[in-house]
Amino acid sequence: MNGMEMARCLYEQQGREALSRAFPELFDRMAIGLAGEGSECFGFDDAISHDHDWGAGFCIWLTQDDFHRYGRAVQEVYDSLSPHQLGLPERMDMLQAGKRVGCLCMESWYFRYTGGTEGPFSTRDWRNVPEAFLATAVNGEVFSDPLGRFTAIRKRLLQGYPEDVRNKKLAARAAVMAQAGQYNFPRCRRRRDSVAAQLAISEFMRAAMSAAYLLNRRFAPFYKWMHRGLAELTILPQLSDQLASLAAAEGDMQRTIEDICINTAAELRRQGLSRQTGSFLLDHCGDIMSHITDPQLRSAHIMEE
Repeated sequence: MNGMEMARCLYEQQGREALSRAFPELFDRMAIGLAGEGSECFGFDDAISHDHDWGAGFCIWLTQDDFHRYGRAVQEVYDSLSPHQLGLPERMDMLQAGKRVGCLCMESWYFRYTGGTEGPFSTRDWRNVPEAFLATAVNGEVFSDPLGRFTAIRKRLLQGYPEDVRNKKLAARAAVMAQAGQYNFPRCRRRRDSVAAQLAISEFMRAAMSAAYLLNRRFAPFYKWMHRGLAELTILPQLSDQLASLAAAEGDMQRTIEDICINTAAELRRQGLSRQTGSFLLDHCGDIMSHITDPQLRSAHIMEE
């Protein structure tokens, strides 16, 4: 049983009854589920995950007013649950990780990951939030939310970046892919500068993964999970295996880089973002930028986030 399954089991077998009985007037204003930081919130937890911040637990999100009034009492009921009675492991939380499960303030939770109590709205706000933070704000599952407030914010965020922001990020990723992978990587190898070559391939892979998430209108997670998450994407599904080959330095690495860029360029054309026919991705950046309607954003440096 993985972390998400354990969270649902603990809630359905013990938590729902305990919370509804203790707080009949509040229960329908609770949002309950598991989301936020931790591999289990992405569905990526495995045996290695068990050594920290893992075990049976779920989140109870209350509005700010309800949290101030009821938060301590709700946490006490949550703490009284007994995962071991269900054959589930007790959760082990490291002090450094902060509070990930239990009773949480909804507004504070969203502010932690998005910089706003209801998420970002302006172009500036969207650009200021790291992609991995946004991925963290929309991962996991919501088991129950009768009030619907937590879910409404979540649904808006799940629509992805505003198109201007997405296009600006795509132009920056395409530029890095061209610079690091198509141009600098082979030059570093010809110079026999293996450290610079490794840095170039790392920059290329990170930009390629981020571009894939953007083309799928998804947020890229924390770097440790970026490659793992590619398996869930429907656009550019071959990228996962191609990057694994690059990481292992298998075969003709420059050919693999070029194939990735060919596929990325084709997808840019398919989405109507570029009319360029070649595979050198820097040539596509101007077309991508031309779709940005915000004049200040359109005039920004091509590699600027």
